[in-house]
Amino acid sequence: MKWTCRLAIALLSCAAGAAHAAYKVEITAPDTLKKILKEHLDLVRYQDRADLSEEQLQFLLDTVSDQVVQLASTEGYFSPRTEVRLDKDGKQEKVVQLHVDAGPQTKINSADVGVSGAAAEQDPARVSDIRETWALPPFRQEDWDKAKNQGLDKLQQQKYAAARIAESQASIDPDDQQADLSVHYDSGPRFTLGPLQISGTKRYPESIIRNVNPLNVGEEYDVNRLLSLQRQIQNTPYFSNAIVGIDNDPENADMAPVKVQVTEFATQRIRTGLGYATDTGAQVEGRYSHYNVFNKAYVFDSQLRLEQKRQYGLLNLAMPPDGKAFVNSVNASMERTRLEGVDLRSLRTGIKRARTGEFYDTAYTLTYYRDQLQQENGATLPADTVVSQGTHQALVPGFSWARRNVDDPIFPRKGNLLTLETGFAVKGVITDQTFGRLYGRFKQYLPVAKRDLIILRTELGGVFTKGSASEVPASLLFRAGGNDSVRGYSYQSIGNEVNGTVYPTKYLVTGSAEYQRWFSENWGAAVFYDMGAAADNWSNKTFYHGVGTGARWRSPVGSLNLDLAYGVQKKQIRPHISLGIAF
Repeated sequence: MKWTCRLAIALLSCAAGAAHAAYKVEITAPDTLKKILKEHLDLVRYQDRADLSEEQLQFLLDTVSDQVVQLASTEGYFSPRTEVRLDKDGKQEKVVQLHVDAGPQTKINSADVGVSGAAAEQDPARVSDIRETWALPPFRQEDWDKAKNQGLDKLQQQKYAAARIAESQASIDPDDQQADLSVHYDSGPRFTLGPLQISGTKRYPESIIRNVNPLNVGEEYDVNRLLSLQRQIQNTPYFSNAIVGIDNDPENADMAPVKVQVTEFATQRIRTGLGYATDTGAQVEGRYSHYNVFNKAYVFDSQLRLEQKRQYGLLNLAMPPDGKAFVNSVNASMERTRLEGVDLRSLRTGIKRARTGEFYDTAYTLTYYRDQLQQENGATLPADTVVSQGTHQALVPGFSWARRNVDDPIFPRKGNLLTLETGFAVKGVITDQTFGRLYGRFKQYLPVAKRDLIILRTELGGVFTKGSASEVPASLLFRAGGNDSVRGYSYQSIGNEVNGTVYPTKYLVTGSAEYQRWFSENWGAAVFYDMGAAADNWSNKTFYHGVGTGARWRSPVGSLNLDLAYGVQKKQIRPHISLGIAF
């Protein structure tokens, strides 16, 4: 812009002059215009400079009207009138009074949207959608640019990767305060996807990427489908980053190769962490992983987590994904919890065949459970508890299925999450007692207004046997209470309570309703109501209720919840905090 050049020359040329021209600026203008003037006017930007000479200040005053005209035009004001006056207050400080009469804002008289190329003939519905949603408020340059790009994005997102704005024009009549807008899109040809072209693999075979690839050769180009492949690659443990795209050359639209560029993790990783959770207390964690065992991309994973109320260790060896994207693995784990008077030690070992998709997870398992349960003080368990003291075992074939139908995997505002688990065991087949087990969990997100959110949650569980479940491994039974269950009660404190000790039960139900009020993008508050019951005999169930409030912070890795809840039955107030720091 001419005034920018003139200002630079003037400031450089005025080498001499008194260094006492500092001043302050007071602007009177419509709010929308006032903000942009404060941000971009040179007169405002230089007001704290004590090294400006009187000549330089006068130059800023002389050119401010031209700058106001240019800045106001971006907001649709094409005939502003500017008055500027230099005063001194009682302390002899210079004060620049800038008054801007913006005049009428330009209205949009017409908007002509045209589309040529393959979309005009093959996708009339898409063209119609662009035209119907292509609406503008009173003319603003920012809105005009945004509307043009939104129309272009609608074409480029699906099928027409080479779409472009062929021509656009904004005709402004400052006398009548009207704008006539026109934009013409050239969609180009319809693109289809060809085979993968993979680069960046050195340690791990390309077959890993091909086996998790959800794309089909010949399908129509869709940005969301390419992002799906990108997420599937990054869900594997081998790659720290993946870039997926195609060349949008209109001459090669048919069977355009899908280019995949990956960055690999090192073969071995060591991770450690410290954390704290109100459920199980302070924790320290260590993890070692090797991603290329036998030089065949087998993944060995070992983990040790020490918490105040729980200790956990895991060994796992997994094969790379097969042709159907399933991962086969063998695993063994040891866990000890000391909660609500119960000392439970659980050994698990088994095999697993699992597939993790973008929206669905599926797993088939065969797991051997061997649990040892006793009171923490070593006393004999009461006769009316559902479990009996000692060691119990079961060989459990299991199936689990999960669906993610949310708009954002980290900070969802709309959609739902569903998890279902089932398993059974037969007495005599390395099993002490025949039983069946069902468990389900559901969470619904409901957006309210622009930022607020309602979250509804429920879970149901049951172990079904003929008669007592005293020889079912205790880790397959249920207790409630804690952060993700019924707040206001300590972790797993709701169950069969006898003389202050809470034993696992056969049945479980919990529910929760929470309203979140977000004051900014990252900070919010919540109020909630939780309820739940865990019982051996459903006719004798007791529902426990909790109410509370809390703070919410969207951290880089997910939402941090700081809650204060009141447990109605136990008449107690408990904090619920989930916080972890990895390094």
